[in-house]
Amino acid sequence: MLADELAAHDLRYHQQDDPTITDADYDVLKRRNLEIEARFPHLTRDNSPSLKVGAARAEAFSPVEHGAPMLSLDNAFADSEAEEFDARIRRFLRLSPSETVGYTAEPKIDGLSCSIRYEKGVLVQAATRGDGRVGEDVTANVRTVGDIPPRLLGEGWPDVIEVRGEVYLGHEAFIALNAAAEEAGQKTYANPRNAAAGSLRQIDSTVTARRPLSFFAYAWGEISAPFAQTQWQALGLLKAWGFQTTPQSERVENAAGLLAAYARMETERPKLAYDIDGVVYKVDRLDWQQRLGFVTRTPRWAIARKFPAQQARTVLEAIDIQVGRTGAITPVARLHPVTVGGVVVVNATLHNADEIARKDIRVGDTVILQRAGDVIPQIVSVVLDERPASAEPFAFPTHCPCNLQTPLTTETTVSGAETVVRRCTGEFACPFQRLAHLRHFVSRRAFDIEGLGEKQLTAFSERGWITDPADIFALARDVAKMDELRQTDGYGETSVSNLIAGIEARRHIALDRFIYGLGIRHVGETTSIALARHFETVEAFVGGAKAASGQMASAAYAELSELDGVGPTARDAILAFARDAADFLIPPDAALEERLRLSIPKLNVRTREALAGRYETWDAFQSAAAEAASGVPGEAFLEIAGVDQVGPVAARMIAEFFGEDHNRHLLDKLLEQLTVIPAQRPKADTAVAGKTVVFTGALEKMTRDEAKAQAESLGAKVAGSVSKKTDIVVAGPGAGSKLKQATDLGIQVLTEDEWLALVG
Repeated sequence: MLADELAAHDLRYHQQDDPTITDADYDVLKRRNLEIEARFPHLTRDNSPSLKVGAARAEAFSPVEHGAPMLSLDNAFADSEAEEFDARIRRFLRLSPSETVGYTAEPKIDGLSCSIRYEKGVLVQAATRGDGRVGEDVTANVRTVGDIPPRLLGEGWPDVIEVRGEVYLGHEAFIALNAAAEEAGQKTYANPRNAAAGSLRQIDSTVTARRPLSFFAYAWGEISAPFAQTQWQALGLLKAWGFQTTPQSERVENAAGLLAAYARMETERPKLAYDIDGVVYKVDRLDWQQRLGFVTRTPRWAIARKFPAQQARTVLEAIDIQVGRTGAITPVARLHPVTVGGVVVVNATLHNADEIARKDIRVGDTVILQRAGDVIPQIVSVVLDERPASAEPFAFPTHCPCNLQTPLTTETTVSGAETVVRRCTGEFACPFQRLAHLRHFVSRRAFDIEGLGEKQLTAFSERGWITDPADIFALARDVAKMDELRQTDGYGETSVSNLIAGIEARRHIALDRFIYGLGIRHVGETTSIALARHFETVEAFVGGAKAASGQMASAAYAELSELDGVGPTARDAILAFARDAADFLIPPDAALEERLRLSIPKLNVRTREALAGRYETWDAFQSAAAEAASGVPGEAFLEIAGVDQVGPVAARMIAEFFGEDHNRHLLDKLLEQLTVIPAQRPKADTAVAGKTVVFTGALEKMTRDEAKAQAESLGAKVAGSVSKKTDIVVAGPGAGSKLKQATDLGIQVLTEDEWLALVG
């Protein structure tokens, strides 16, 4: 699986400093992953790189919790994407096309991210990025880097500041380091980035001191007080305080400036004394950065423009079939080994049967392989002129490759539309799915059980010791089985004791990790965190999910909701029309789009076109609308779907999961073994803390995203729909069905000005 491969590469890159692919290749793969998720959302894996930052810290170093998270950047690979970045900034801030937007364009240094904390101007602590929240304490090693001042120079720095930047190794230093290591018969490094990371993450700081590391400062984390008004001004101050900053950085304006800066950096790249793999664009004004805020794991106000990926030709020798945790069948290309960007590639994902057919990929073909972003490459195209005469179209299997040979089904949406996914329905009876479920359950982002990897899970599953997650905890207290394990080759008293300790340490688990560990489709880390914050306790979450399982929408409602071009506002307007059953005097020969315009004025052109394309006739539309209105989901389902970052698709997956008897049984069995720690309560000292807020209509003084971010930062819960549990509805001009529903339910309704006055 692409996400699995990316996770493995993340581990090798962030923890082991020994990646097997180049950064450019990593970017190609990561880009491919994002493109697949955008085109086929149902293929998004729970361990997708789009849902995480970095990798967990190595146990050899003490943990350091960052004062402010160290997040990653979204990537761009083309001029059009840089231009769209500028356009997004303007849309979010509601700027006119003629207004100037300043940016800094900074070379993206290929090194190891580091955060250095100063208090009263004195270096007190340094940490690697780690997983973005918790890094590794490398204070002693950082003190040996000559570019990093032990005391800040000059004046004007905050009492507390986390200076952030990149530890790197120059080309000449890298060559000298590898030459000395080779002469001494020691490990050599594949590239300067690995060498820098390996040098900084030495247990013995005297080893780090002997290596010529350098540091570029470019950002900051926690600060006790603001110190600049722009990014450009901040870079100047960092330099005045004793740090090196990248001399190629420049301030540019608008999209044209972004493109010109990239072109200049691309030209200068071969001449630099250190590696860069792109350009980082940042909105210059810090007050605008604050308004723009963040999206899950990335800032809206910055993006990394990466240099192009690489391609290679090789032969497709076989196509294997893999079965994922949810039974999804994924074809994998087995390739004749080929080196791309210094890394040997032997396989690539083919995604699904439709993708194979679309590209007409056959065993024996010569294919063009591309790697960019992360790990598993993609097959871009087939060299038809070199196709063997014996090559035949690939016959996708009709049964699961496991010993049960369960027939594969084509997945459909609730509305009955077929998707590209072929799935084995064997669930825990299918050995492939059972192992994948267990592997997900013990993974780092879920229960993170030390000493229980795929090798151990496979062995214990084959012995019949573990068939579901609850068995893991029962196993740790099964004296007879643990004694038997101690007599098994490869195990001993220490390894068994460590395994037991690793399992016992996870009997107390945070609610968000518990939810994520269940492995519900479309419920990744971000969604799990959102659900945990909303429900706060496992009892509330399980109770709400079980209630939602009996309140799912009808097929007609689901089809209407999922129809491209029909948003929540349009859907509600259609449902209101169907309930009112008004008799409009419309010419009987009017086209469907015209009837829709006259009957439901709130529908825009795109929505009317979508409805006309789907239903074709007025009678068919009226019938579907009436069925949808009679099949509206219940309050418990709407509550889950209304949680920000969740939505109707994930809500449906949760409801379906809790609607299955065997899932309920597995869950009850698991909960008997655990204590689930409630989610950390949000702020409680604000006027809206703990209240559920819904924004509707147009907002004139801030964008919808800004309003949501503001409400959540004050401890409120932001929902997408109105229910009896809603406390406040903020209604701007054009508010429709949500405002009416709030009025009918007696919910407090505020204007935008009243809301701003309330929150100060």
